[in-house]
Amino acid sequence: MNLKHLEYFRVLAKVQHYRLAAEQLSIAQPTLTYAITELEKELGVYLFEKNGRNIRLTKYGYIFLEYVEKSINFLDEGQRKIADLVSPYKGRIDLSFIYTLGSRFVPTMIKDFLSIDKHKNISFSFSQGTTKNIIEGLKSDKYDLAFCSSIEDEPDIDFIPLIKQDLVLVVPFGHPLASYKSIDLKETEPYPFVFFNKGSGLRKLIDRLFEEVNITPKNIYEVEEDSAAIGLVSMNFGIALLPDIWMLKHFDVKAIPIINPPYERFIYLASVKNKYLSPAVRLFREFAKEYCTLHSKKIKI
Repeated sequence: MNLKHLEYFRVLAKVQHYRLAAEQLSIAQPTLTYAITELEKELGVYLFEKNGRNIRLTKYGYIFLEYVEKSINFLDEGQRKIADLVSPYKGRIDLSFIYTLGSRFVPTMIKDFLSIDKHKNISFSFSQGTTKNIIEGLKSDKYDLAFCSSIEDEPDIDFIPLIKQDLVLVVPFGHPLASYKSIDLKETEPYPFVFFNKGSGLRKLIDRLFEEVNITPKNIYEVEEDSAAIGLVSMNFGIALLPDIWMLKHFDVKAIPIINPPYERFIYLASVKNKYLSPAVRLFREFAKEYCTLHSKKIKI
């Protein structure tokens, strides 16, 4: 069924005059007559009947008009929705991020982004998870962008390093290591650990650090996110290697800088390569890169 023919029918149903309807549609009257005839042939009923010099809807025409109105209005709504989504200053951004970034980094950046007047009509949906789950969500179009760790063997994902993140050894107060001002991981060998599970993007880096000092940590508990690890450490279930995040100051734990082995840990902006991104998503992606470059020394994670 031809969409133009439906629009012609809707206008003619309101005007009830072929010449006036054709003028309103900016088409020739024979073109309108042909369209209505083809529509009636397809439906197998007459939609209009003569009413003096004018025309009027048949009972079938009234029934059909109700559905045509709903259909065209629904399509118009969809068109407006798409127009909003592809507008650089409207639409929604589906953003995912690792748990570490949910308390300070992401809320602060989004607040600064939306404080710009031309960005105020852009909305966000947020999701948190492990890097592994986040990458799967990117590839399945669940998310537009993500802040996460980098994963090897993901050729379809573009990882842009945004900001360097320090790791620290976290121990409960009163622990034998709590008096240290810095730590060589070799000195942690006697103590049980709380570890991130294998879905965490940080887990491979932590495993590699222990391999470099040639020790196998006593891994007692595995968790998915930072607050659970900090909570377990504070209750003396073990010690942990964690990102140096502001949340550590709110628990009865001590964060000790790591001096050996050397490492680099970055937070990345991830997206699917060669995938269409709406103007609003592209706008925020560029903002995030510039934001982290300008404020790298001030950003609190």
